[in-house]
Amino acid sequence: MRLLITLATLGALGYGGYWAYENKPIVRAKVDMIIDMIHNTEFHTLEARFTPEQIMNVYRTLLLKDDKHRFQPATTKFAPYLMMEVKYINAQAETIESIILWDLIEGEMLLNTTQWEKTHGFADCILANIRKNEFRVINALAERGGTLDREHLARILQVENEQLGNWLEKCLRKKLIVQVGNSFRLHLQKPLLAFQPRTKIDERLVTKSLRSKDKIRRKFSDTQVRRVAESAFGPDFAVRKTLIVYLPIYCITVENPDGSVHTSHWNALTGKEISFTALLEQ
Repeated sequence: MRLLITLATLGALGYGGYWAYENKPIVRAKVDMIIDMIHNTEFHTLEARFTPEQIMNVYRTLLLKDDKHRFQPATTKFAPYLMMEVKYINAQAETIESIILWDLIEGEMLLNTTQWEKTHGFADCILANIRKNEFRVINALAERGGTLDREHLARILQVENEQLGNWLEKCLRKKLIVQVGNSFRLHLQKPLLAFQPRTKIDERLVTKSLRSKDKIRRKFSDTQVRRVAESAFGPDFAVRKTLIVYLPIYCITVENPDGSVHTSHWNALTGKEISFTALLEQ
């Protein structure tokens, strides 16, 4: 009996630890940090197309206001993405195979690699632990401008009024939608959701192995991303293979005449500045 109790306790602790790692960003960050401290592990990074020197030369007049400002040596951080090989059914009932890149810091899907444009709305859905039926409401609104009345929603989703009311109530409670009169709209500023599960890749992505401790900690897990993707893209969507890859981000620092410094962050694949500075300061 004592052995059974011990095994049950260990099982409960193990499951609790796994759940906390997958669903609690603070726990996951601490565990990942400890692992990185113990093992300087090898990881896959997307191959850079620009060097820091090229970026500093192109944007020199923007970054250096005058000859009293000076560049300091650039450093590189690595932002985590989940790369997924997937398959799905398109509007012509054809099976399509594609690749998705999903940002594990912002929780958003990458739409293209040219501008590095991302969706806006998936992170809220992940944090709200959205379910498949609730996503049907979100998708219906997103596909039709973000706002619909109850009658139109019922007709589009082909559900009884009581069932629709249950889904709407859950979405309202999770702050994913708001009600304005008899209409419901997405509770996002400029929502942008993907209707096809693919990242438009204009040039072939090359990965290489690297060892570095300058990895930015993940705020979302691959399990959370897979779960929201499966909810968003319907029953015929399937993930075939996954890989964690890292985007090189250059930290270009300028020393001001008074000794203070300003650091900007640049995408090594596009050569363009990125704006989530606060997330890099970890």
